[in-house]
Amino acid sequence: MAEMIATTHGLAVTQAKDVSQASIELVADVVVVGSGAGGAVAAYELARAGKSVIILESGPYVPSAEFTEDFARAMNQLYQDKGTQANSDGDLLVLQGRCVGGSTVVNGCVSFRTPDYILEDWQKQYGLTNLTPEALEPYFSKVEANLGIHSNEEHEINRNSSVIREGCKKLGISWKPFKRNIRECALTGHCLSGCASDRKQSMLVTYLPWAVSHGARIYSDAHVTRVLADNGRVSGVMAEIIDPATGQKKSELRVKARVVVAAAGAVQTPLLLQRSQLANSSGQVGKNFACHPSLMVVAEYPDDVHAWRGALLGVYVDEWAHPSKGGFILEAGGAGPVELSAVTQPGIGKPFMDYMTDLKKLAGLVTLIHDHNVGEITLDNENKKINYQISSADFPAMKASIKAAARVHFAGGAKKVYVPTVQHRVIESVADIDAVVDAIEHELQTFRMVSYHPQGTCRMGADASKSVVNPYGETHDVKGLFITDASLFPTSIIVNPQVTVYTLSSYISDHIVNNQEKYFA
Repeated sequence: MAEMIATTHGLAVTQAKDVSQASIELVADVVVVGSGAGGAVAAYELARAGKSVIILESGPYVPSAEFTEDFARAMNQLYQDKGTQANSDGDLLVLQGRCVGGSTVVNGCVSFRTPDYILEDWQKQYGLTNLTPEALEPYFSKVEANLGIHSNEEHEINRNSSVIREGCKKLGISWKPFKRNIRECALTGHCLSGCASDRKQSMLVTYLPWAVSHGARIYSDAHVTRVLADNGRVSGVMAEIIDPATGQKKSELRVKARVVVAAAGAVQTPLLLQRSQLANSSGQVGKNFACHPSLMVVAEYPDDVHAWRGALLGVYVDEWAHPSKGGFILEAGGAGPVELSAVTQPGIGKPFMDYMTDLKKLAGLVTLIHDHNVGEITLDNENKKINYQISSADFPAMKASIKAAARVHFAGGAKKVYVPTVQHRVIESVADIDAVVDAIEHELQTFRMVSYHPQGTCRMGADASKSVVNPYGETHDVKGLFITDASLFPTSIIVNPQVTVYTLSSYISDHIVNNQEKYFA
């Protein structure tokens, strides 16, 4: 058997370098695929209930002592496809963590509860009458307490966020300080590269160590290839231990388990089900992909901003959040020189050098839209494909969000606003906003888009013919196979999804424990 390795970081993880056997077989009550928000919470809650749990993570184990706060290096070290995962058209980066702790290690700490109007829509449109704000309240409260989620205090609002706040005040529009899952923030601004000080309450330093303390075992470098099932009931998984240094398979791993929790993320979970040829009688596995396609609207201010200093995310603008008002939010997001040099098109030669020279005067405002679930995740000869384009229904919201961001910037004192399009566009004054943005046509390769929020590819619903999992996260087709990541969202939720994932995972885990005679007898 592979040995459990205790590290100086304090988290016991069996890695590829610890494995010498060509074949390993393990037995547990539960095997969890993925160690991010959905997987870690489920692993902890089920281990705490006395179940034997094995967690399989395809990415490497990188203790926070090895985080460099170098974004370029972090992309290579901690992100799926080394930060290059993109849609088929190449105009949308889909960023996900690929490491022990998943995307929680590299996100910006933003912590929203699921908006009530989203839950109401899920109840009406998808039969999820169990997911009321009242029913989920204790779960929201529990994860918020566990993860130190709090509203930013004044010292956590940096200059980038301050100018946005000032713009909102002058326009008389609604803004709020972010809530974040962080304790005693070190204000370094390197959230997207992993938190070297362990202040960010990611799964790496919270739920995973807690799960291990209750006996859970973690295997990194473990790529799950198939979920196994017999006669409509799950029986375990097959995986390969891959040496991250060489890319070569070191071992075949089989885990026999009565319950399988798929929590590999909204891209990888549907791919796993497709490879396994399971849970798709509805034909919905991989469909209904949404991702909150985001734009960084950068503006130049007369005075220094230093967007990379202080807390990465300070305040957000919720004036247009409700779908009836526009269906988008704006997030005051700091960024480093690497990111700021890539999010817009300042030109080449002297224009580019001038832009970089004035980098310290730039402030960023990120747009998130409540996009329709028009995308699809598929396998093409074992190759992953993310088929997603901005729909005609969503394109007006993208343009409206740019206009709103530009107005906030100018009200905050900006001299000019860079439009995040592939073609060079700059707005020189408030009077020019409509003309510049209205001229943007709905074409491929128009915007410079990024998403940290893939969701919706294994839709939850009461109707088995139109969804993949039931209202308690169990697949309609395979008993004992649960999904606890953002793939089960029936629609996009307009806000950062991590707290919704934590909460639904906790809720689903309670359902398993409360009905354990069905799964573990």
